Amino acid sequence: MKHQVIHTDNAPAAIGPYSQAIKAGNLLFVSGQVPFVPSTMEIVEGDVQAQTRQSLTNVQNILKEAGADFSDVVKTTVFIKDMNEFAQINEVYAEFFGENKPARACVEVARLPKDVKVEIEVIAVVK
Repeated sequence: MKHQVIHTDNAPAAIGPYSQAIKAGNLLFVSGQVPFVPSTMEIVEGDVQAQTRQSLTNVQNILKEAGADFSDVVKTTVFIKDMNEFAQINEVYAEFFGENKPARACVEVARLPKDVKVEIEVIAVVK
């Protein structure tokens, strides 16, 4: 199966040897998005909610580039620095997903790139 690399300037450039997303058939695999502001590649200022909002905005822009949106997402993985911030992250997460409630894993990790508080990856079904 041939795959297509998805890239947008409206999300952070990859900081390693990977793509923002890969479309394979009707599946879209979006790489973990951290709270970098695409234009500066700096971490967004603010608390875990600001970081979650930026991470999900980056996901949203990649989905859009692939012709999808959050209603097409079937699975997410949320990596967080501190499980004590789970409720604050969920508040912002719910704003983006609305009625769509994809399967999800959420894990606390020892460290994330650039010491951010959250990283989010998704899998979507696209047309």
